[in-house]
Amino acid sequence: MKQSRLVMVGNGMAGVRALEELLKLAPDLYDITVFGSEPHPNYNRIMLSPLLAGEQTLEQIVLNDWNWYTDNGITLHAGCTVTKIDRQTRSVHAVNAAGEPLSAPYDRLIMATGSNAFILPIPGSQLQGVLGYRDIADTQAMIDAATQYPHAVVIGGGLLGLEAANGLMKRGMQVTVVHVGDWLMERQLDETAAKLLRKSLQERGMRFLMGAQTQELLGNDAGRVRAVRFKDGSEVPADLVVMAVGIRPNTALAESARLHVNRGIVVHDTLQTTTDPRIYAVGECAAHRGVAYGLVAPLFEQGKVLANHLAELGISRYEGSVTSTKLKVTGIDLFSAGNFQGSADTEEIVLSDPIGGVYKKLVIENDKLVGACLYGDTVDGSWYFKLLRESQSIAGIRDRLMFGESNLGDSGHEGHSKAAAMADSDEVCGCNGITKGSICQAIKDKGLFTLEEVRKHTKASASCGSCTGLVEQIIMFTAGGDYSAKPRLKAMCGCTDHGHQAVRDAIRANRLLSIPAVYRFMEWRTPNGCASCRPAINYYLLSTWPKEAQDDPQSRYINERSHANIQKDGTYSVIPRMWGGETTADELRRIADAVDKYQIPTVKVTGGQRIDLLGVKKEDLVNVWRDIGMPSGHAYAKALRTVKTCVGSEWCRMGTQDSTQMGKDLERAMWRMYAPHKVKFAVSGCPRNCAESGIKDVGVIGVDSGWELHIAGNGGIKTEVAHFFTKVKTAAEVLEYTGAFMQLYREEGWYLERTVHYVNRVGLDYVKQRILEDHTGRAELWERLQFALDGEPDPWFELQKAAVDERQFTPVAQVSHSAATATLPA
Repeated sequence: MKQSRLVMVGNGMAGVRALEELLKLAPDLYDITVFGSEPHPNYNRIMLSPLLAGEQTLEQIVLNDWNWYTDNGITLHAGCTVTKIDRQTRSVHAVNAAGEPLSAPYDRLIMATGSNAFILPIPGSQLQGVLGYRDIADTQAMIDAATQYPHAVVIGGGLLGLEAANGLMKRGMQVTVVHVGDWLMERQLDETAAKLLRKSLQERGMRFLMGAQTQELLGNDAGRVRAVRFKDGSEVPADLVVMAVGIRPNTALAESARLHVNRGIVVHDTLQTTTDPRIYAVGECAAHRGVAYGLVAPLFEQGKVLANHLAELGISRYEGSVTSTKLKVTGIDLFSAGNFQGSADTEEIVLSDPIGGVYKKLVIENDKLVGACLYGDTVDGSWYFKLLRESQSIAGIRDRLMFGESNLGDSGHEGHSKAAAMADSDEVCGCNGITKGSICQAIKDKGLFTLEEVRKHTKASASCGSCTGLVEQIIMFTAGGDYSAKPRLKAMCGCTDHGHQAVRDAIRANRLLSIPAVYRFMEWRTPNGCASCRPAINYYLLSTWPKEAQDDPQSRYINERSHANIQKDGTYSVIPRMWGGETTADELRRIADAVDKYQIPTVKVTGGQRIDLLGVKKEDLVNVWRDIGMPSGHAYAKALRTVKTCVGSEWCRMGTQDSTQMGKDLERAMWRMYAPHKVKFAVSGCPRNCAESGIKDVGVIGVDSGWELHIAGNGGIKTEVAHFFTKVKTAAEVLEYTGAFMQLYREEGWYLERTVHYVNRVGLDYVKQRILEDHTGRAELWERLQFALDGEPDPWFELQKAAVDERQFTPVAQVSHSAATATLPA
């Protein structure tokens, strides 16, 4: 039985790191309860910027998933607001998202409440569309706004503001950064480095208003922000305003509990509060020796000291941190530490190459490095920080100091890397306090060969990622010939060590026809798989053995089980198929009648030349499909979505080919086709390319002599121009070549892999060899696709044949007893 009860208020990076360290030292000492205000497990807040930019997913930035809490016996109350700390009864009181009260007694309490974004107290700051940038909810609000509005203003030209601006630009918004200072990131960069950064960001399309003082935010009649007004009377349009002007420690709860607060919750070197020795504070909410830290590395140092005392070892003290900043702002490496601005008593060594995008300034005082500012080339940042932190004399290496550690003596010669020259005690990952020695030890003891493995076991480079290059050098130095820059094998999921290709190969080579058969043959760790591997295996079975493998609808995602797109309010979107974007008056009347009959709130024309009915109740789906009487548009599926066309030679005086008919023929030939991911075609009647064929999975462009084919384009967050593939003369050839490419992708693509990534993986030359050079093979691929699609049911009208579970469309309150107790399909 565990001896004591430990409660933590807050579920962020600093607090959870303290628990991780505690579990290493005394795993059985406490019953642990955590209250988190967000409905998520612990995630990497540093990676919110890549999440906003679409470079990461929420799952990828989670540090400790739900299972981690369960596996370590931690009770997590996520989405809960702590309302009171009762120090007399030693209990914490909270309410959950439903407003229900919760409480937990404690023997020890950790305050890890973090900080809040500072919102400027100006008129209009309460308008809709005005927010800070601190958590996933803020990030999601920004992503949602980017889908609806064109103009964004970010107030604050620090790191967070620039990352927010970059992410919103990547989401398609026009972004203006407003900064009251003379140059960007004045806390991390000197004026010269900041000017280089600004120039680079302006070249990418970011706009800046420097020295601008915001006076008020103006709203529209709906209560949403519409513009920012400055003290000089000027205005800029703004549908979204992001305040990135600083943070404030979140101390309201501590103050209500009568804990001493001054710039944060005041703590001793043991991280105990000065008011109550049973209560500790860690992270951005804590004030130690008058300083509240906002960088990750000091907070993790605090976490180690806190864990040491909670484990009743009592030998550790936190004495403050010397901080450095090593960052990657929108792809540009930056580093600063110490007194990088310099003073009257210091001297500077400067290297400036504006054309090459490199700037280095080293500040020296009394033959010691006291500050450094690096732009563009930060490889020696950790070494400079070590010299600064240890106050080492640089008198003997001054003439070579600017050129880095690898230029000292013989270091760097004869194939020696910087990693080889480092001592085991040298710090590699400042965020997590990981030394070279601990990384090398993990590589040797656990047989690690990839960056991903080292991250998993040591956390090196797992936070901000700026030390990634150095970690890879250490892996190469330690693992030698066994080093893999990329994983030699990425498992499909946590249920197996097998990768996608191994599963595909096993299904084909061993004629596996069901999901259980795959799990048995490949010795799956989890007998029923998970939400990641089941849909993938189900697709691999169907695409490898059409008409033999049995589709398992329960192994598809919710949209493909319901055959409509679920929306954020729980209703559904219905998009009927319109061949090549063409429709008729009769179809439009039926759509209009269905909209009126079922009170569908929104009707929208999509970018793929179709009509979207938004807000359909699930119980109305089947009747809406029936009344409209049009085929499924598969807008919810990993399948052929749309074939976009221009009017072509039938109507357009510029058209050279009948693009509309070609588009309809392509769509009718392949509309029932499921694929590893969604697929979009486009057909343009002339090289003016009005149908945007150059950014589709297959783009067809009419020319005088026939048709040009382009493949593997992508019009999503990261637009990819399609590769020119070949030129053909006839419509029949367009069908055959397109179908052959699609079947090759269907048979070889990995689940959730877009055509652009498939072609990048296997190589365009390989695809050309299979389709263009192997005439027999091309014909066979086209035949296999036609065989697979022959008789494929329309799930809107052939529900039984498509194995659609019709019980899902009946509201729960109306389900009969016999239906409710029936056994669901496996």
